[in-house]
Amino acid sequence: MYNPDDREDIIRTLNTLIETCKDGEADFKACAADVQRPDLQEWFTTRSQECGNAATELQRSVVELGGRPGHSPSVSGELHRRWVDLKTLVSGKDEQRILEEAERDETLAEKHYAEALHQPLPTEIRAMVQRQYEGVLRNHEEIRAMRASAGIR
Repeated sequence: MYNPDDREDIIRTLNTLIETCKDGEADFKACAADVQRPDLQEWFTTRSQECGNAATELQRSVVELGGRPGHSPSVSGELHRRWVDLKTLVSGKDEQRILEEAERDETLAEKHYAEALHQPLPTEIRAMVQRQYEGVLRNHEEIRAMRASAGIR
């Protein structure tokens, strides 16, 4: 149950989700740039935009709570993107690797959202986080389906 005294914890939780969304926005944008197939480029671009919109929504909630919202991807996310860039430079930008990395990123996003939903959140914030979590689950399932249809395990 939500307690107004938990405001700082809620702001911290939402800022973690903002970082997660900003990481997703940057990761999906990088994937869109790396794939050759137009349908995948469009899919990744759309997901990138959705992550950016989710971050904006979370930022508004932090401001409404009187906090300072995060605006950047996480340092670990940025380091991971650099590592992926290096790997693809050495091994090539193939669809399998791109989908594997996208799936890895969605697994981490799922974890962050699930943790947030175990926190006491105001009703309207919980509903927003739940809706965004369902989007993460959908993205993850779609990536799995793309990997399966491409014969990638």
